[in-house]
Amino acid sequence: MARLINFSFKVEKFIEGERTDEAELLDRMNKGAFLLGCDEAGELAAAVYVEVRGVRGYFGMLAVHPERQGSGLGRKMVEAAEEFCRDKGCTAMDLTVLSLRPELPPIYRKLGYLESGVEEFRPSRPLKPGVKCHCIVMSKTV
Repeated sequence: MARLINFSFKVEKFIEGERTDEAELLDRMNKGAFLLGCDEAGELAAAVYVEVRGVRGYFGMLAVHPERQGSGLGRKMVEAAEEFCRDKGCTAMDLTVLSLRPELPPIYRKLGYLESGVEEFRPSRPLKPGVKCHCIVMSKTV
C-alpha cells in the first residue's frame, strides 16, 4: 500500500522523500482504517484512509494509481469512505487538501465538498527549504 500511495503522490515535489512509509500507515491503522480498491486483475489500484471522529468522518491520503486516474475510481473511493463513515453514525465528512495543490479543491467541490476552514500543515516528512503550506479543510453533510 505504501508503494501505491507514494507513486500516486509523486506530484508533491515540495515534500522531501517519500510521502509515507509502512510505520506511518500502521500508526494510522490504529486510529482508523484504509479502504482498498482493486482493478479487474485483483491488483491494488486505489486506497483511502478513513477515520470516525464522533459524528464526523474524515478521509485522506486518497491514492489512485496514476494509470487509473480519471477513470472514476477516485470518486468511487470517496463514496466508499462516505458510506463507511455514514454506517458508523457520521453525519458529516471532512478532508484536508494542501494549499500547494490548487487543482484539488475544484475536484472535491464537484463531489459536494465546500471549504470550511484552514489548519496548520503538520507534514510527516519535511518540506523542501523555503516552501510554505497550510491545509484547506473541506466538509460535506452525508
